[in-house]
Parts: sequence; structure tokens; C-alpha cells
Amino acid sequence: MEYPADLKYTDDHEWLRVEDDTGTVGITDFAQRELTDIVFIELPSVGDVIAQGETFGTVEAIKAVSDLYSPVDGKVIEVNEELTDHPEWVNDDPYDSGWMIKIEMTDPEQAEALLTADQYKENVE
Repeated sequence: MEYPADLKYTDDHEWLRVEDDTGTVGITDFAQRELTDIVFIELPSVGDVIAQGETFGTVEAIKAVSDLYSPVDGKVIEVNEELTDHPEWVNDDPYDSGWMIKIEMTDPEQAEALLTADQYKENVE
């Protein structure tokens, strides 16, 4: 399984890539493997304000539906609309083409409190 070192992680299996005040969010390789074949993803709209730890959408797999939780506070500035037609991208490439939303973070310091790749790996293995 992959745990890219440049990302931050939540206990709920989301990842966050920080670039200045923007955070890109998706689910981890571990999460997509646990869910298996993802068939549908519900994401927020651009302009929605989301809070750290709150649900911002859902991911539906053949065997389960799981909530998606925001790793930081902020406003949604971009949504990966391609996932509507290609939800399998989350399974195929969770850290690149399977990204879900981009957030303009209101408190970038929240990212520092998230798990490192090594800490997340310890939690799931």
C-alpha cells in the first residue's frame, strides 16, 4: 500500500495535500482497498463551506456507503467532476486522478495537527 510522505492523513482515512492555502482532499489507498469497487461518489458544490471533521460527501462501493470527512476548515474551490463518470479512478489512483475536492483553507495550521504518513501507516497496519 502507498502512503505518500508529502501528504497529511486523518484517522478517518482522508488525505490532504497542502499547497500554500489550498488543500486537495481524497481518500487513502487503504480506504479504497477496504471499500473495494467504488461505484458512486457524492461531493459538495464549489462555494460550500466545510468544517474540519464534518461530512462533505459520501462514497458508495458495492458493499458499503461511507461518509467523507473534511480534514480542515475551508471553502470548496474545486470539485473533481470527472469522478461522476469515473468513480473507479479512486480505486485506480487515489492520490492523483482520484482526488475529490480542493479547499481554500481558513486555518492552514490545522493541517499540521494531522497524521504524518508514518503515523497513519502505524494506525492501519
